[in-house]
Amino acid sequence: MLRIRGTVGDVPVDLTVELDDSDWGKLGSALGAQPQIVQAAAVAASAAKSLNQDEALWQVARDLLRKAGQLSGPDLLEQLEGLTGSAAAGKRLLVRLRHSSQVKVASGGDTPLYSWVE
Repeated sequence: MLRIRGTVGDVPVDLTVELDDSDWGKLGSALGAQPQIVQAAAVAASAAKSLNQDEALWQVARDLLRKAGQLSGPDLLEQLEGLTGSAAAGKRLLVRLRHSSQVKVASGGDTPLYSWVE
């Protein structure tokens, strides 16, 4: 499964494309990929299916903060709400990040600052 998120102009885009093993094979053949690469993609797709939705969102939330390095609480919450499509689910992820050993939360004046630590 591939998930594409972003915007086209001012319009938000959230597209999910599901490919089974034969679709990955066809795509790999069309692109001239090596069989090992196609097989690895199929394995990755199967692994993604086995993760439940909460764990997949948790991984994406962690990656979001890791790539950003540091975000203010309101900015992070806004991005998490956009990711989940729900204010409640976004807040749950924010609380989970707050309690993660890989995240440092510091006072940033009016708002907390969430920082990724290795």
